[in-house]
Amino acid sequence: MTETETNAYDVVVLGAGPVGENVADRTRAAGLTTAVVESELVGGECSYWACMPSKALLRPVIARADARRVPGLSQAVQGPLDASAVLAHRDYYTSNWTDDGQVGWLDSIGADLYRGHGRLTGPRTVTVTGPDGTERVLTARHAVAVCTGSRAALPPLPGLDAVKPWTSREATSSKTVPGRLIVVGGGVVATEMATVWQALGSRVTLLVRGKGLLPRMEPFAGELVAEALTEAGADVRTGTSVESVTRENGTVVAVTDGGDRIEADEILFATGRAPRTDDIGLETIGLDPGSWLPVDDSLRVTGHDWLYAVGDVNHRALLTHQGKYQARIAGAAIAARAAGEDLAAQPWGAHAATADHAAVPQVVFTDPEAAAVGLSLAEAEQAGHRVKAVDVDLSSVAGAGLYADGYRGRARMVVDVEDEILRGVTLVGPGVGELIHSATIAVAGRVPVDRLWHAVPSYPTISEVWLRLLEAYRDS
Repeated sequence: MTETETNAYDVVVLGAGPVGENVADRTRAAGLTTAVVESELVGGECSYWACMPSKALLRPVIARADARRVPGLSQAVQGPLDASAVLAHRDYYTSNWTDDGQVGWLDSIGADLYRGHGRLTGPRTVTVTGPDGTERVLTARHAVAVCTGSRAALPPLPGLDAVKPWTSREATSSKTVPGRLIVVGGGVVATEMATVWQALGSRVTLLVRGKGLLPRMEPFAGELVAEALTEAGADVRTGTSVESVTRENGTVVAVTDGGDRIEADEILFATGRAPRTDDIGLETIGLDPGSWLPVDDSLRVTGHDWLYAVGDVNHRALLTHQGKYQARIAGAAIAARAAGEDLAAQPWGAHAATADHAAVPQVVFTDPEAAAVGLSLAEAEQAGHRVKAVDVDLSSVAGAGLYADGYRGRARMVVDVEDEILRGVTLVGPGVGELIHSATIAVAGRVPVDRLWHAVPSYPTISEVWLRLLEAYRDS
């Protein structure tokens, strides 16, 4: 019988997606020995099945849409997209689903990679079962960081497994364009993938249980995106639930709660996420398998002074950039505690992920783009803030008219009337994704409204919407 190998580290990171990579980067920079465990590809969901492939697919779609709105260019781009070229562009950005480059990066920072399935087998202990069945035990002197992310959650429809539905993974990695595609859901994945596949030639039917798209944003964001999808040829149905799904002779048949029968070649369920914590040994340390992991602002799991949950698994903000932000905070906190230093745990301190509560930015890469940071009007009111919302039609800005003929868009600024700071900003329109960081700085920096008057936007850019918003607030 072979003796199980045991290795001791300062930190063990479970999961080598962007979040786990950033935790490892910070702990290694602090001089802590670090092991990283990964059961799939180093780089994780974002690199191979989410952010990178989806945006690689969307970029040609958005570029063509923008070009069609520019005089002198619009007639040259009326034809269909070259689907094979778009898919090849996607494959390039996923490195054809190989992780050699990211493995090399881990090696360059001095982190040790263990391939296989990692499970907690007690406090500060992770057992890794390799592809060949070999077991290695890793012990952590200071911390174990759970960075295993989330997976698509499918609804409990009878026989759904037999249908072999798409989730976000299949939607971003498909090698072919389905002739007909049903998309179930109204959030980010649903709207982005409906945008992609409709533009690549699919006949898309979007089934939304709620009353509108993008329910976590201001209502006008979903309204403008739904309007554009409909104009592009998609069939957008709100207030519609799927009662059953079957696959008959290769054709998917979905029946709605209204009795409609819809046929398609594929069906994508974009109906939420679940934590990848069901088989990582949480039961060995008194936690529930399959649960989200509650943490404090230093990302330490409640009741466990050595355990951290970073990224999607803590359910604070399921966004890659926010998970990487948490990873930087968690890595700094682990290093400080390892050195016996006091933490700067006050809001906006070096060891507090305050932005998770007050300044989360997000861009939805549809046409038009939708971008938001901080609180919506409804969220700010529910949080007890005294706020006022001011809206501006983006077409009133000279830069928007120059960007595209017939520019349609809207901006909202939610102002705290007591503190005279911004609680949130939402922008919808072509090209607004590149504007959201200025809003993020204003919200995260708690920049006073009277100081924003001195941040002069360049003319003629779409950023002049800031001046229009400030004028609207002054005159309200």
